Amino acid sequence: MSKKIAVIGSSNTDMIIQTQRIPRPGETILGGRFSIASGGKGANQAVASARAGGDVSFIARVGDDMFGKTAIEGFEKDKINTEHIIIDKNQPSGVAFIFVADDGENSIGVASGANANLSVNDINKTSGIIRSADILLMQLEIPVETVEYAVSLANKHGTKVILNPAPAQALSDSLLQNVFIFTPNETEAEFFTGLKIEKKGDAQKAADVLLKKNINTVIITLGAKGALIATASKKEFVPGFKVNAVDTTAAGDVFNGTLAVAIAEGKELEHATSFANAAAALSVTRLGAQPSAPDLNEILKFMQDNLIE
Repeated sequence: MSKKIAVIGSSNTDMIIQTQRIPRPGETILGGRFSIASGGKGANQAVASARAGGDVSFIARVGDDMFGKTAIEGFEKDKINTEHIIIDKNQPSGVAFIFVADDGENSIGVASGANANLSVNDINKTSGIIRSADILLMQLEIPVETVEYAVSLANKHGTKVILNPAPAQALSDSLLQNVFIFTPNETEAEFFTGLKIEKKGDAQKAADVLLKKNINTVIITLGAKGALIATASKKEFVPGFKVNAVDTTAAGDVFNGTLAVAIAEGKELEHATSFANAAAALSVTRLGAQPSAPDLNEILKFMQDNLIE
Protein backbone atom coordinates (compact mmCIF):
# COMPACT_ATOMS: atom_id res chain seq x y z
CA MET A 1 0.00 0.00 0.00
CA SER A 2 1.41 3.40 -0.97
CA LYS A 3 2.29 5.84 1.80
CA LYS A 4 0.72 9.27 2.17
CA ILE A 5 2.71 12.29 1.01
CA ALA A 6 1.59 15.88 1.48
CA VAL A 7 3.23 18.41 -0.82
CA ILE A 8 2.95 22.13 -0.10
CA GLY A 9 4.27 24.46 -2.76
CA SER A 10 4.01 26.33 -6.01
CA SER A 11 2.20 25.64 -9.25
CA ASN A 12 3.33 27.42 -12.42
CA THR A 13 2.81 27.21 -16.15
CA ASP A 14 6.18 27.05 -17.95
CA MET A 15 6.73 28.94 -21.20
CA ILE A 16 9.76 27.23 -22.73
CA ILE A 17 12.05 28.47 -25.50
CA GLN A 18 14.68 26.04 -26.76
CA THR A 19 17.71 27.87 -28.17
CA GLN A 20 21.26 27.00 -29.17
CA ARG A 21 22.44 28.76 -26.03
CA ILE A 22 21.01 30.94 -23.27
CA PRO A 23 20.92 34.63 -24.32
CA ARG A 24 23.30 37.04 -22.61
CA PRO A 25 21.93 40.29 -21.07
CA GLY A 26 20.71 42.59 -23.84
CA GLU A 27 20.99 39.87 -26.51
CA THR A 28 18.23 38.56 -28.79
CA ILE A 29 18.52 35.08 -30.27
CA LEU A 30 16.26 34.08 -33.19
CA GLY A 31 15.18 30.64 -34.27
CA GLY A 32 14.07 29.18 -30.94
CA ARG A 33 11.36 26.53 -30.51
CA PHE A 34 8.45 27.37 -28.17
CA SER A 35 6.34 25.08 -26.01
CA ILE A 36 4.15 25.24 -22.89
CA ALA A 37 4.32 22.74 -20.02
CA SER A 38 3.00 22.49 -16.49
CA GLY A 39 5.58 23.36 -13.84
CA GLY A 40 6.24 24.98 -10.46
CA LYS A 41 8.51 23.29 -7.95
CA GLY A 42 5.71 22.15 -5.67
CA ALA A 43 3.58 20.84 -8.52
CA ASN A 44 6.55 19.12 -10.16
CA GLN A 45 7.38 17.32 -6.92
CA ALA A 46 3.75 16.31 -6.35
CA VAL A 47 3.53 14.85 -9.87
CA ALA A 48 6.88 13.06 -9.52
CA SER A 49 5.75 11.54 -6.21
CA ALA A 50 2.42 10.41 -7.63
CA ARG A 51 3.98 8.80 -10.70
CA ALA A 52 6.53 7.01 -8.51
CA GLY A 53 3.71 5.39 -6.54
CA GLY A 54 2.90 7.86 -3.76
CA ASP A 55 -0.56 8.68 -2.40
CA VAL A 56 -0.22 12.45 -2.85
CA SER A 57 -2.19 15.45 -1.61
CA PHE A 58 -1.15 18.84 -3.00
CA ILE A 59 -1.69 22.07 -1.06
CA ALA A 60 -1.29 25.18 -3.23
CA ARG A 61 -2.89 28.29 -4.73
CA VAL A 62 -3.66 28.88 -8.41
CA GLY A 63 -5.41 31.75 -10.17
CA ASP A 64 -8.99 31.70 -11.40
CA ASP A 65 -7.77 31.45 -14.98
CA MET A 66 -7.02 29.05 -17.81
CA PHE A 67 -3.59 28.15 -16.40
CA GLY A 68 -5.02 27.26 -12.98
CA LYS A 69 -7.82 25.13 -14.40
CA THR A 70 -5.42 23.28 -16.72
CA ALA A 71 -3.02 22.63 -13.84
CA ILE A 72 -5.73 21.07 -11.67
CA GLU A 73 -6.92 18.88 -14.55
CA GLY A 74 -3.35 17.62 -14.94
CA PHE A 75 -3.03 16.80 -11.23
CA GLU A 76 -6.27 14.86 -11.32
CA LYS A 77 -5.01 12.79 -14.26
CA ASP A 78 -2.05 11.81 -12.06
CA LYS A 79 -4.51 10.85 -9.27
CA ILE A 80 -3.32 13.64 -6.96
CA ASN A 81 -5.76 14.81 -4.28
CA THR A 82 -6.63 18.38 -5.37
CA GLU A 83 -9.20 19.18 -2.66
CA HIS A 84 -6.79 21.58 -0.95
CA ILE A 85 -5.76 23.61 -3.99
CA ILE A 86 -7.21 27.09 -3.46
CA ILE A 87 -8.55 29.14 -6.37
CA ASP A 88 -7.27 32.69 -5.83
CA LYS A 89 -9.71 35.31 -7.15
CA ASN A 90 -7.23 38.18 -6.78
CA GLN A 91 -4.01 36.89 -8.34
CA PRO A 92 -3.22 35.08 -11.61
CA SER A 93 -1.63 31.64 -11.67
CA GLY A 94 2.15 31.58 -11.44
CA VAL A 95 4.15 31.47 -14.67
CA ALA A 96 7.78 30.76 -15.48
CA PHE A 97 9.73 31.74 -18.58
CA ILE A 98 12.46 29.22 -19.35
CA PHE A 99 15.32 29.24 -21.83
CA VAL A 100 16.72 25.77 -22.52
CA ALA A 101 20.05 25.54 -24.35
CA ASP A 102 21.06 22.69 -26.66
CA ASP A 103 23.32 21.26 -23.94
CA GLY A 104 20.35 20.96 -21.56
CA GLU A 105 21.22 23.89 -19.30
CA ASN A 106 18.48 26.38 -18.47
CA SER A 107 17.73 29.91 -17.27
CA ILE A 108 14.42 30.64 -15.51
CA GLY A 109 12.40 33.71 -14.52
CA VAL A 110 9.24 33.31 -12.39
CA ALA A 111 6.18 35.51 -11.79
CA SER A 112 4.77 34.00 -8.59
CA GLY A 113 1.17 35.22 -8.82
CA ALA A 114 -1.14 33.21 -6.55
CA ASN A 115 1.77 31.23 -5.11
CA ALA A 116 2.81 34.29 -3.09
CA ASN A 117 -0.60 34.30 -1.35
CA LEU A 118 -0.35 30.78 0.13
CA SER A 119 -0.72 31.67 3.80
CA VAL A 120 -0.45 30.33 7.33
CA ASN A 121 -4.25 30.39 7.45
CA ASP A 122 -4.38 28.18 4.34
CA ILE A 123 -2.06 25.68 6.06
CA ASN A 124 -4.20 25.69 9.21
CA LYS A 125 -7.17 24.61 7.14
CA THR A 126 -5.20 21.58 5.89
CA SER A 127 -3.71 20.50 9.22
CA GLY A 128 -5.51 17.15 8.99
CA ILE A 129 -3.70 16.32 5.74
CA ILE A 130 -0.33 17.18 7.30
CA ARG A 131 -1.11 15.20 10.46
CA SER A 132 -2.06 12.05 8.54
CA ALA A 133 0.87 12.20 6.07
CA ASP A 134 3.97 10.04 6.36
CA ILE A 135 6.06 12.75 4.65
CA LEU A 136 5.59 16.49 4.17
CA LEU A 137 7.56 17.72 1.15
CA MET A 138 8.19 21.44 0.59
CA GLN A 139 10.29 23.95 -1.35
CA LEU A 140 10.72 27.74 -1.20
CA GLU A 141 8.58 29.18 -4.03
CA ILE A 142 5.93 30.14 -1.44
CA PRO A 143 6.25 32.60 1.49
CA VAL A 144 8.91 31.54 4.02
CA GLU A 145 6.57 32.20 6.96
CA THR A 146 4.16 29.67 5.46
CA VAL A 147 6.95 27.11 5.13
CA GLU A 148 8.06 27.76 8.71
CA TYR A 149 4.55 27.30 10.06
CA ALA A 150 3.97 24.09 8.08
CA VAL A 151 7.27 22.63 9.32
CA SER A 152 6.37 23.38 12.94
CA LEU A 153 2.92 21.86 12.47
CA ALA A 154 4.37 18.70 10.91
CA ASN A 155 6.89 18.41 13.73
CA LYS A 156 4.09 18.74 16.30
CA HIS A 157 2.23 15.82 14.70
CA GLY A 158 5.28 13.62 14.09
CA THR A 159 5.22 13.97 10.29
CA LYS A 160 8.70 13.83 8.75
CA VAL A 161 9.65 16.88 6.67
CA ILE A 162 11.74 16.85 3.50
CA LEU A 163 12.70 20.42 2.62
CA ASN A 164 14.18 21.22 -0.76
CA PRO A 165 15.60 24.74 -0.20
CA ALA A 166 15.03 26.07 -3.70
CA PRO A 167 15.23 28.82 -4.65
CA ALA A 168 17.74 29.43 -1.85
CA GLN A 169 16.88 32.07 0.73
CA ALA A 170 17.59 32.71 4.40
CA LEU A 171 16.03 30.19 6.81
CA SER A 172 15.98 30.24 10.60
CA ASP A 173 17.84 27.65 12.65
CA SER A 174 14.56 26.88 14.43
CA LEU A 175 13.05 25.84 11.09
CA LEU A 176 16.05 23.76 10.07
CA GLN A 177 16.20 21.77 13.30
CA ASN A 178 12.67 20.49 12.59
CA VAL A 179 13.65 19.22 9.12
CA PHE A 180 14.16 15.47 8.73
CA ILE A 181 15.92 15.59 5.33
CA PHE A 182 17.41 18.77 3.81
CA THR A 183 18.13 18.49 0.08
CA PRO A 184 20.14 21.40 -1.36
CA ASN A 185 21.95 21.17 -4.68
CA GLU A 186 25.53 22.43 -5.01
CA THR A 187 24.53 26.07 -5.50
CA GLU A 188 22.06 26.04 -2.62
CA ALA A 189 24.54 24.29 -0.31
CA GLU A 190 27.03 27.07 -1.08
CA PHE A 191 24.38 29.68 -0.23
CA PHE A 192 23.69 28.13 3.18
CA THR A 193 27.30 27.39 4.13
CA GLY A 194 29.44 29.90 2.23
CA LEU A 195 31.54 27.00 0.92
CA LYS A 196 32.02 26.63 -2.85
CA ILE A 197 31.48 23.02 -3.90
CA GLU A 198 33.82 21.89 -6.67
CA LYS A 199 34.69 18.36 -5.49
CA LYS A 200 33.41 15.67 -3.15
CA GLY A 201 35.48 16.90 -0.23
CA ASP A 202 33.82 20.32 -0.49
CA ALA A 203 30.38 18.70 -0.33
CA GLN A 204 31.41 16.82 2.81
CA LYS A 205 32.56 20.04 4.48
CA ALA A 206 29.32 21.79 3.53
CA ALA A 207 27.31 18.87 4.93
CA ASP A 208 29.19 19.17 8.25
CA VAL A 209 28.20 22.85 8.49
CA LEU A 210 24.55 22.01 7.82
CA LEU A 211 24.47 19.11 10.28
CA LYS A 212 25.57 21.49 13.02
CA LYS A 213 22.17 23.18 12.60
CA ASN A 214 20.63 19.96 14.04
CA ILE A 215 19.18 18.78 10.73
CA ASN A 216 18.68 15.00 10.91
CA THR A 217 19.93 14.20 7.40
CA VAL A 218 21.50 16.26 4.62
CA ILE A 219 21.47 15.08 0.99
CA ILE A 220 23.46 17.36 -1.32
CA THR A 221 22.55 16.65 -4.93
CA LEU A 222 25.44 16.87 -7.38
CA GLY A 223 23.73 16.51 -10.75
CA ALA A 224 25.07 13.72 -12.94
CA LYS A 225 27.71 12.95 -10.29
CA GLY A 226 25.04 11.71 -7.89
CA ALA A 227 24.43 12.79 -4.30
CA LEU A 228 26.10 12.95 -0.90
CA ILE A 229 24.17 11.57 2.07
CA ALA A 230 25.31 12.92 5.42
CA THR A 231 24.09 12.16 8.94
CA ALA A 232 25.72 12.54 12.34
CA SER A 233 27.10 9.01 12.04
CA LYS A 234 28.09 8.63 8.38
CA LYS A 235 28.66 10.15 4.96
CA GLU A 236 28.18 8.27 1.72
CA PHE A 237 28.25 9.20 -1.98
CA VAL A 238 25.55 7.61 -4.12
CA PRO A 239 26.58 7.67 -7.79
CA GLY A 240 24.44 9.17 -10.51
CA PHE A 241 23.67 7.88 -14.00
CA LYS A 242 25.15 8.95 -17.33
CA VAL A 243 22.50 10.03 -19.84
CA ASN A 244 22.23 12.45 -22.75
CA ALA A 245 20.65 15.54 -21.21
CA VAL A 246 17.93 17.38 -23.16
CA ASP A 247 16.48 19.61 -20.42
CA THR A 248 17.59 19.76 -16.76
CA THR A 249 14.72 22.04 -15.67
CA ALA A 250 12.92 19.76 -13.19
CA ALA A 251 15.64 17.24 -12.32
CA GLY A 252 15.85 18.41 -8.71
CA ASP A 253 12.08 18.32 -8.33
CA VAL A 254 11.86 14.79 -9.72
CA PHE A 255 14.67 13.75 -7.35
CA ASN A 256 12.81 15.13 -4.33
CA GLY A 257 9.41 13.79 -5.31
CA THR A 258 10.66 10.25 -5.82
CA LEU A 259 12.90 10.43 -2.74
CA ALA A 260 9.81 11.23 -0.66
CA VAL A 261 8.08 8.09 -1.92
CA ALA A 262 11.03 5.84 -1.10
CA ILE A 263 11.50 7.36 2.37
CA ALA A 264 7.77 7.08 3.10
CA GLU A 265 7.94 3.40 2.16
CA GLY A 266 10.76 2.85 4.66
CA LYS A 267 13.58 2.33 2.16
CA GLU A 268 17.15 2.74 3.39
CA LEU A 269 18.67 6.14 2.63
CA GLU A 270 21.14 4.75 0.09
CA HIS A 271 18.46 2.88 -1.85
CA ALA A 272 16.05 5.83 -1.68
CA THR A 273 18.71 8.17 -3.01
CA SER A 274 19.67 5.82 -5.84
CA PHE A 275 15.98 5.51 -6.74
CA ALA A 276 15.70 9.31 -6.82
CA ASN A 277 18.93 9.62 -8.85
CA ALA A 278 17.52 7.23 -11.44
CA ALA A 279 14.26 9.17 -11.74
CA ALA A 280 16.13 12.47 -12.08
CA ALA A 281 18.42 11.01 -14.75
CA LEU A 282 15.42 9.84 -16.76
CA SER A 283 13.80 13.26 -16.43
CA VAL A 284 16.68 15.17 -18.03
CA THR A 285 16.34 13.11 -21.21
CA ARG A 286 12.93 14.74 -21.81
CA LEU A 287 11.72 18.30 -22.40
CA GLY A 288 9.53 20.07 -19.87
CA ALA A 289 9.03 19.94 -16.10
CA GLN A 290 6.05 17.72 -15.28
CA PRO A 291 6.08 15.95 -18.66
CA SER A 292 9.59 14.71 -17.86
CA ALA A 293 8.70 12.91 -14.60
CA PRO A 294 8.89 9.12 -15.11
CA ASP A 295 6.48 6.58 -13.69
CA LEU A 296 7.41 3.78 -11.29
CA ASN A 297 7.83 1.09 -13.94
CA GLU A 298 10.16 3.32 -15.97
CA ILE A 299 12.32 4.02 -12.92
CA LEU A 300 12.56 0.36 -11.93
CA LYS A 301 13.42 -0.71 -15.48
CA PHE A 302 16.07 2.00 -15.75
CA MET A 303 17.65 0.85 -12.47
CA GLN A 304 17.55 -2.78 -13.63
CA ASP A 305 19.12 -1.88 -16.96
CA ASN A 306 21.88 -0.09 -15.07
CA LEU A 307 22.38 -3.01 -12.67
CA ILE A 308 21.07 -1.21 -9.56
CA GLU A 309 19.19 -3.50 -7.18
